[in-house]
Amino acid sequence: MLGPTLASVVRCLGKLFPPAMTAPQPTSPAPTPATQTQTYQNLARAEMRAFIPPHATRLLDVGCNTGSFGAGLKASRAIEVWGLEPNADAAVLAGQALDRVLHCAFDAQANLPAQHFDVISFNDVLEHFADPWAALHLAKSLLRPGGVVVVSVPNLLNKQNLAHMLVERDFRYEADGIRDRTHLRFFTQKSLRRTFEESGFQVLTLQGINEDWYSSSIWLRLAYRVFSRQLDETKYRQLALVARPDAPAAQSA
Repeated sequence: MLGPTLASVVRCLGKLFPPAMTAPQPTSPAPTPATQTQTYQNLARAEMRAFIPPHATRLLDVGCNTGSFGAGLKASRAIEVWGLEPNADAAVLAGQALDRVLHCAFDAQANLPAQHFDVISFNDVLEHFADPWAALHLAKSLLRPGGVVVVSVPNLLNKQNLAHMLVERDFRYEADGIRDRTHLRFFTQKSLRRTFEESGFQVLTLQGINEDWYSSSIWLRLAYRVFSRQLDETKYRQLALVARPDAPAAQSA
């Protein structure tokens, strides 16, 4: 059962969105590898560069697509960037921008060197794994001492997605965005933190990014003022996290 405060927020949200939102929406065609490459190839994700530690000299970008993130990073600082990309067309393009690109899945068969990277990045990639815990355990083995994992994921509690679920009472998969048909996992701040902690990581940073909540509706702006704490997580399209492996347990004498 919803608590009284959250129930009030839900009722308020329901009044803020017009009934037109419930009208049937056209169904987008399922993405193919080629269209996904075209859609995402220019996303340099410049907002994620700030989460890369300044001391990092070697980074592995998992799901690098065409290498735009790594290319932007290399243009802004001295760093070696490896990419891993399962899409063959995207991997070819990434190979023109990054220091080394592997065309394969991120699993034990990728034959990546152990304890080799200062940073392993997953920019809107972790949600595509059936078993993100296994991916994080593998990432842990590839990090140098002091290395970190840097992640962004779609925010399930984003305002528009929350309205879609609460007002339209639906979860309609789409060609891209939070409800991308290829997403296998969905995260809130709490569940993302728990996933990392269950995988043996200490979360150093966890915050919303790409704020997208402002509305011309005075009632919606008022709701965000009155329920600022309860609605804060709904402002953001994505979540960003930085985590490092837990320190090994001390050996008993």
